[in-house]
Amino acid sequence: MRWTQKSKPKKDKVQALKNELQVDEIVATLLVQRGIETYDQAKQFFRPTLNDLHDPFLMKDMDKAVARIELAIERQENILVFGDYDVDGTTAVSLVSSYLRSYYSNVATYIPDRYVEGYGVSYQGIDFADDNNFSLIIALDCGIKSIEHVVYAKEKGIDFIICDHHRPGDVIPNAVAVLDPKQKDCFYPFDELCGCGVGFKLIQALSYKRNITIFDLIPYLDLVATAIAADIVPIIGENRVLAKFGLQVINSNPRPGIKALVQNVKKKELTISDVVFLIAPRINAAGRIKHGNEAVALLTEYELAQAEVFASEIEQHNSDRKELDQQITKEALAQILENNEENRFSTVVFQEHWHKGVIGIVASRLVENYYRPTIVFTRSGDKLAASARSIKDFDVYNALEVCAEHLEQFGGHMYAAGMTLKEENYDAFKRAFEKVVQETITPDLLIPEIEIDAEINLTDITPKLLRILKQFEPFGPGNMTPVFYTSNLRDTGYAKTIGANDEHIRAYIKQDRGESFGAVGFKLGNKIEIMKNQQNFEAVYSIEENEWNGKVSVQLQLRDLR
Repeated sequence: MRWTQKSKPKKDKVQALKNELQVDEIVATLLVQRGIETYDQAKQFFRPTLNDLHDPFLMKDMDKAVARIELAIERQENILVFGDYDVDGTTAVSLVSSYLRSYYSNVATYIPDRYVEGYGVSYQGIDFADDNNFSLIIALDCGIKSIEHVVYAKEKGIDFIICDHHRPGDVIPNAVAVLDPKQKDCFYPFDELCGCGVGFKLIQALSYKRNITIFDLIPYLDLVATAIAADIVPIIGENRVLAKFGLQVINSNPRPGIKALVQNVKKKELTISDVVFLIAPRINAAGRIKHGNEAVALLTEYELAQAEVFASEIEQHNSDRKELDQQITKEALAQILENNEENRFSTVVFQEHWHKGVIGIVASRLVENYYRPTIVFTRSGDKLAASARSIKDFDVYNALEVCAEHLEQFGGHMYAAGMTLKEENYDAFKRAFEKVVQETITPDLLIPEIEIDAEINLTDITPKLLRILKQFEPFGPGNMTPVFYTSNLRDTGYAKTIGANDEHIRAYIKQDRGESFGAVGFKLGNKIEIMKNQQNFEAVYSIEENEWNGKVSVQLQLRDLR
C-alpha cells in the first residue's frame, strides 16, 4: 500500500473555521479539505435540505420531456418505461413507472434481457413497443449512444425521451428530449447524477404542474439512494442530499420490496456502505442470473407478503451469483498464471463459457488481486462481450476510446465500462489495450493508495469527535470516510487473527500510557507479526462505532500497518 498525506489546508482557513464553528482543529481541517470554508457551507454540509435541490428545468430538454409526457397522457397514449438491468437501471424504471402509474394507467416497463439483447436500448425492445402499440419510450440509464435505435423507432412512429448520465459521443440521438447533464451544451449545475437521479429530476419536473411538492416525493428516495450507492457516483451536491434523505426512508419507512430485502439484517441503521454490500448485490442478482424484470417486480410491489416471495427468489439468485463469481475468478486467476501475465500493465482474460452476468464482479476481484485496469470477456451470441473495471485515477473509458477500431461498441465511464467485439479482433484489442495502458499509466498508480486526512493521537479520539464524524455521513466518492494516521502504537497483548483462513486481525491497541481502543483489520491477517511482542508500529485507520450485545463502543478500523 502507498500511504499519501492529503495536502494540508492553509492554517488561517482552518483557524477561521474552527473559531466560527467552535469545533476542534481536526474537524475544521477535515471540513476545509472538503472545500467547506464558511459557516453557511458547513451548515449546508451538516444540515442538507430538500430545498438545496436544483430546479429540474435547468436541465437541457426538460421542458420538452415534460411536454411530450403530458401530451401522451392527454392523448391516452401507451408509455413504455425502458431501463438497463443493473441496480441504477431497475431502480430508475421502478421510480418513473410507479410515479406515472400513480395518476395514469397506460404505463408498462421493459428491461432488456442481458443475454439475448445485451446492454442498453435494443431493437427487440423497440419491436415489443411497436407490437403492443406504445408510441412513447422513456429510456433510463441508457440511450445516450442509441442513435440508430432512435431512428429505427421513429420509422415505426415511436418517440423517445432519453434520461442518461453516461458520457455522450460526438453525435446525440435525435430524440424528442435528451436529458443528460454530461452533454456539453447542458448547463445544469450538477453533472454527477446517476441514471435514477436523472429519472428523479424528471418526476420532480412533472410534479410541478400537478402541485406536488418535493416533500411529497420523499417516498421515492429509497430507490434513488440505492442507485447512488450502487453506481458509486460522488456523494456531493445533489447526490448528498438525495442519499441522505433516501437513507432516512430506507431506515424508517422503505417500500415493501426494500423492506423485504433488509428485514433479516440485524442492524439498527443502514449506511451507504450497507446499501452497497447488502441491498445492491441482491437487486443486481436478478439481472445477472435470471432477468432484471424480477428486480422491477420486487421494487414496485405494494404488498409486503408478495414482496417477501420475490425477495426470497432473488436471495437464491444471489447465492447462485456468489458461487459463479468464486468459480470464474478462480479460473481467471489460473489463466493469468498459465499465460505468464502476472507482470503486465493490464489484465484482459476470456473464456467463452463464463457467465455474462458476473464478469463485472470477476473483473473487480481481479483488480483486488493484481491492481491494474482489467477486462473480462465471455461469449455473447456471435460476439464477445466484456466488463471493464479500473483503478484509482486511471480512466478506462479514455483507454477504450483509443482502442475503438477493434470494438463493435462500448460505453461507460472512468472506472467501469462494457463493450462488445468480434472474436477475430480479440487478440489485436488485447495488445492495443495493454499498449495504451502501458503508455499512459504512471508506476505509482499501480500501487493501491491510502489517502490520509490527518495525523492524530489516540487521545484525540473522543465520543464527541465520533458524534461529529457521524454527521459527515453519508460517505462515498467526494466525501470519503476520514482516514487517520498514528505512530508509536503498541498492542496490549491480545492481538489475534480471526476469520476462516486467519485473514483478519482483532486487537486492542494503545499509544504511550493512554487508554486502549479495540481495533479490527480486515484482510490484514498476514501482518499480525508487526503487532507481536508489543513492538511499536504505525497505522492508518478510520474511526467507527462498534455495536456488540447492545453496547456501543469506539472501534478503529485498521486500513494498513507498518
